Amino acid sequence: MEANIENKIFFFDTTLRDGQQTTGVDFSVEDKIKFSKALNELGVDYIEGGWPGSNPTDDAFFNQSHKLDQSKLVAFGMTRRPSTSVENDPGLNTLVNTKLNTICIVGKSSSYQVEKALEISREDNLKMISDSIAYLVSKNVEALYDAEHFFDGYKLDPDYALDCLKVALKAGARWIVLCDTNGGTLPNEVYDIVKKVAEVIPSKNLGIHAHNDTENAVANSLAAVQAGARHVQGTINGLGERCGNANLVSVIPNILLKTNFESNIKEENLGLLKKTSILLNDILNRQPNQHQAYVGENAFAHKGGLHVSAINKDPKTYEHIDPKIVGNKRKIVISDQSGKSNIISLLNTVGISPTEHESKLDFLLQEVKNKEYEGFSFDEAIASFEILARKTLFGIPDFFELIRFKVIDDRRWNAKGELVTESEATVRIKVKDEEFMNVEIGNGPVNALDKALRKTLVNFYPSLEHLELTDFKVRILSSEKGTDAIVRVIIETKDQDGSIWTTVGVSTNIIDASYNALREGLIYKLIKST
Repeated sequence: MEANIENKIFFFDTTLRDGQQTTGVDFSVEDKIKFSKALNELGVDYIEGGWPGSNPTDDAFFNQSHKLDQSKLVAFGMTRRPSTSVENDPGLNTLVNTKLNTICIVGKSSSYQVEKALEISREDNLKMISDSIAYLVSKNVEALYDAEHFFDGYKLDPDYALDCLKVALKAGARWIVLCDTNGGTLPNEVYDIVKKVAEVIPSKNLGIHAHNDTENAVANSLAAVQAGARHVQGTINGLGERCGNANLVSVIPNILLKTNFESNIKEENLGLLKKTSILLNDILNRQPNQHQAYVGENAFAHKGGLHVSAINKDPKTYEHIDPKIVGNKRKIVISDQSGKSNIISLLNTVGISPTEHESKLDFLLQEVKNKEYEGFSFDEAIASFEILARKTLFGIPDFFELIRFKVIDDRRWNAKGELVTESEATVRIKVKDEEFMNVEIGNGPVNALDKALRKTLVNFYPSLEHLELTDFKVRILSSEKGTDAIVRVIIETKDQDGSIWTTVGVSTNIIDASYNALREGLIYKLIKST
């Protein structure tokens, strides 16, 4: 493994520790166990699991038995306190008592921070770093030193900042990690400084920990690697305090696909990047960044007709990599910006042969543009596009016909003295030449409509029974009209097999728009079930 050490990059994930400092992010013990297994499957070299002794969750996590066959689990802490010896320091002893073979400790490397924050002498700080690293090494621990505030400290007093690194290396630290703690350093500065540090600290011991306060954490990580760093710290999806940390979902493929550096992450494991990114969002119940590089839903989306025409001839014309490499896929978007190439490509995607309906493609394209002009958006609602295409090209069955619906909201005090709002929907529909009426109460008008519709329809179409509305979005399209504005409703539906599809409705009436999107969601399922 060490044969090509000068050309190998080691990845250190701190999602479960530094990423947990993100506002609104809290991991349970089970969350940490699940995500550490995913990181191990991906193949990152180090997984920083948390700070034992700082909170009950991290204590419980480190008390678990962890079976990681590719990654090293890391406990995080800090150098000894100024007033204690290493043997009597509670923080260091808590770290050692985890029985882990790898421990990362943070210590100041800026003279300003030492004097203002710690209020101790520079010499005392150097002794704290040296003593702490040596103590860990004496316990047969692979010790890492996070040089906090290094870049700011180097700009202020380079000699002292380097002294902090030197004592850590002399004491036996495996990795000396340069931290851009405030995230204010630019890539050209990072490159120049790391280049000078590499003259003192060997590349095989040199790392980078970048924060994203200037939107440069990924660029700074890459600059540090080019300048000599061989260890990169970051988080999945760029989690972290304030603006976040370097996003490993971008850093890892950038290094492995765009440079000649090697890694212990296998090339085939890059296909797990999107899966890992999605898992983290699911654990935290966060909406994914649709435009995130490499793994975002729109990272390989193509909307302009000229682009799609070229993509159909050769994907390399507008894609820097094959999306499959990182577990993603190409997405062709239909809109008023589309050309016939978009229509052809998306028809192929949804399983409709364009060549069999070539005479009607221009008409379909115009229908799409007319709908977009009215306020429809098929960017997200591919299921609605497929319904429109089928109607235009060869028609769809008349599964049911709406006669009328009525929705009433009732806000009142219940028997328990609680103020509640109930929605009641009455729906009359025709199925197979018979009329039916049903009334249902729901958690909001859309839910009530959905329940009332399906109460009748499931008797004829059992596949509709276990559908679930998983997302509901409303956008005002003509805000200058105030409450008389046109609204667009996007509804996401999921079936019991895990399939998800999205439909769109547009109207000046939000309930009407919701019904149209809801109806198309049902029709889409019926089309796929027949």
